[in-house]
Amino acid sequence: MSEHLSNEQLIQAAHQFGTPLYLYHAEKISEQYNKLTTAFNKSNVVFFYACKALTNINILKHIKNIGCNIDCSSINEAKLALHAGFTPERVLYTSNGIAFEEIEEAKNLGIHINIDSISNLEKFGKKFGHSYPVGIRLRPNIMAGGNLKISTGHDKSKFGIPVDQIDEVLNLIDKYNLHIKDLHIHTGSEIKDVEVFVKGIEVLFEIMPKFNELEFIDLGGGFKVPYKDGDAETDINLLAEKVKEAFDNHPYHKPLQVWFEPGKFMVSECGYFITEVNVLKQTKTTDFIGVNSGFNHLIRPMFYDAYHKIKNISNPDGEVKHYAVTGNICETDTFAWDRKLNEVREGDLLVFYNAGAYGFEMSSNFNSRYKPAEVLFINNEFHLIRKRDSFEDLLKNQVEIL
Repeated sequence: MSEHLSNEQLIQAAHQFGTPLYLYHAEKISEQYNKLTTAFNKSNVVFFYACKALTNINILKHIKNIGCNIDCSSINEAKLALHAGFTPERVLYTSNGIAFEEIEEAKNLGIHINIDSISNLEKFGKKFGHSYPVGIRLRPNIMAGGNLKISTGHDKSKFGIPVDQIDEVLNLIDKYNLHIKDLHIHTGSEIKDVEVFVKGIEVLFEIMPKFNELEFIDLGGGFKVPYKDGDAETDINLLAEKVKEAFDNHPYHKPLQVWFEPGKFMVSECGYFITEVNVLKQTKTTDFIGVNSGFNHLIRPMFYDAYHKIKNISNPDGEVKHYAVTGNICETDTFAWDRKLNEVREGDLLVFYNAGAYGFEMSSNFNSRYKPAEVLFINNEFHLIRKRDSFEDLLKNQVEIL
């Protein structure tokens, strides 16, 4: 088992590459993947890394090299995957409210496709009929996830074709002789309760016999990762047992392969976001820490009320005090309220843990601030994998006419 990178290693990276800085530990990604494959080694299960969590091309290449496949939510993610060296049969593209032309482009790339609307399914049938096998993303009407904003399977979600519209799907299959090779559901993120996946399997088992050419059942992702001390992650071994038990006795006429799409589970714990303390402000009610970042770099706390463990690696033995950790954006950008930290001084380095998923990936240039650099720690060495923005990057695609 890999340990967290040490304070000394984090400080070394900060001094070498500057702050704010995203740092990723390749060995941790490998460890997470091995945890999955070991748990499911008695079942016919394949994993597709949900790359929307982190798409740096070097991360994608590492994912490929350790044997994991890749799940994409846009045509450009699919193109990045192919650029990283994934062969088309290892690439899965799940559409979501997109123009049919993007599905056509995915078809031309030769990759796996999941279609998530009646409208696009009919367009696909009219144009391609039985000639190209596709999957269908269904909405199981199951509430799951740690926050409503990341729950995708409930009855008010935009994602997928509602299971109560299955007759319309079957009519289209019959009308256009569609070749449906997989059924897909994804109920949300931060799913700790294994029974949520079991409920999803039960929904699919009820309708599977209506499809004649299934090869795969795609159960999505959403495995929970621990953020706080004492947090539990999804019990992967228990999930593997439940999946094996279910699919050893499934109501279909031939064996089926099971797909999962872990994203955050693969990369969250590999990531560290290192910031420097700009200022301290003491008020009657709160001691504020102002760091050299904001929600332009790490939006999860403001967007999802997400918790990230924060440590002062410059003064790890200092007296523990209570602080509000805030950013330098001209908006409210609070990373944490009333957080216990070893005494913080201006110039100290604060590290945000679990920063690998949806950190840099959701970053922006808001307030015309630069995006941070990204660094990969692999084979006991630091490697720059994305340069920090420069002023020229702010002007890169602007067209000056005045």
